[in-house]
Amino acid sequence: MASPQTLPSLPPATFAAGMRAALPIVLGYLPIGFAFGVLAQTAGFSVAEAGLMSLLVYAGSAQFIGAEMVAAGAAAPAIISTTFLVNLRHLLLSTALLPSFRQNPPAVNALLSYGITDETFAVNASLLRGRPIGPAFVAGLHITSQASWIAASIAGALAGGIATNQEALGLDFALSAMFIGLLVPQLRGEGANRRRIAAVVAAAVAVAMGLLGQPSWGVIAATVVAATVGVMLR
Repeated sequence: MASPQTLPSLPPATFAAGMRAALPIVLGYLPIGFAFGVLAQTAGFSVAEAGLMSLLVYAGSAQFIGAEMVAAGAAAPAIISTTFLVNLRHLLLSTALLPSFRQNPPAVNALLSYGITDETFAVNASLLRGRPIGPAFVAGLHITSQASWIAASIAGALAGGIATNQEALGLDFALSAMFIGLLVPQLRGEGANRRRIAAVVAAAVAVAMGLLGQPSWGVIAATVVAATVGVMLR
């Protein structure tokens, strides 16, 4: 286990530092949010509805699935239950970040938790490593990330039918590229071998769940199994 001296230095506990830390996320969110806006517009959403969905739901995969289900005429209970299952992983993400947020008042943590996504979790986990930090840094990270997502969604909805071919623009690969960019730094430095093994295990479990016809459970299963392996290797 790494000693405190070998861990990366904590970033400044300021809103501006959080904004700077959000830059890699923003670069990934802009094309993906734009792609969602285009999809939402083709599914019959207005520009305002696309923007509100990114404000109130703020969950990329759930938004894409929800928009597609709306376009297919699915009933509201089916849409709600499906997106609930897709977002169950947020229980694991928020629990993992608890050591860094524990010193904050419950009301502050409730607000901060609203901004937890796969991407903001990755940045928080990489920089904080379970160490406490003031809420200003996390607020800067979360607010900047969501603001870029909302803006990109609105831009995509405004573009409407102009950018219907997402593959030609490379938008279909934007999400994968962003996650690769977030993963690579985790595979270096102190304890990298343990994280590499956990990453391979997570990938194997996710692929296996897909082959078994349960892709919606792939992220949850991969997270639980890989986290267990990581703890066992400590």
